[in-house]
Amino acid sequence: MTVHEDNRRTFLKAAGVTGAAVLAAGCLGDDNGDDGDDGDDGNGEDDGPDGYEIDPGTAIELDGQTPGWVGIAPGEIEGEENPTLILQEGEEYEIGWTEGDGSPHNIAIWDDDGDVVDDLATPEVSDPGDDQWLEFTASDEMAEYVCEPHETTMIADIVVE
Repeated sequence: MTVHEDNRRTFLKAAGVTGAAVLAAGCLGDDNGDDGDDGDDGNGEDDGPDGYEIDPGTAIELDGQTPGWVGIAPGEIEGEENPTLILQEGEEYEIGWTEGDGSPHNIAIWDDDGDVVDDLATPEVSDPGDDQWLEFTASDEMAEYVCEPHETTMIADIVVE
């Protein structure tokens, strides 16, 4: 079990009754047959809260804040904390951080076991400068992008389709 999975379990266990109440409230819906936005835009593509489809060749720009990565670009992730990125297998992407809170950060791409994929990790720095970017080809072993010094808060999913 990865640290990320363990943290999710701890959070869910701590949420307890609150989580059950939220789930029950979500099941009530309304009388017009619309149960709310499920993130599906009607054509089978999920581009809402469950993830953001990123076009191949896109530079994914993040702000390194200790409480979590904050999306800068592309526009669909702007202002989103720890956005899930949906990438296309075999396509080229770039990910990096250009702004930060002054704490030491890096960016790495992990597999399901919490291991760095293909040496895709930058060094820890307090000022991102120009060298906090990773260029990569999306592969199905990619599971998360993370700041290793803050792996409990600055971590988000990568979904490769």
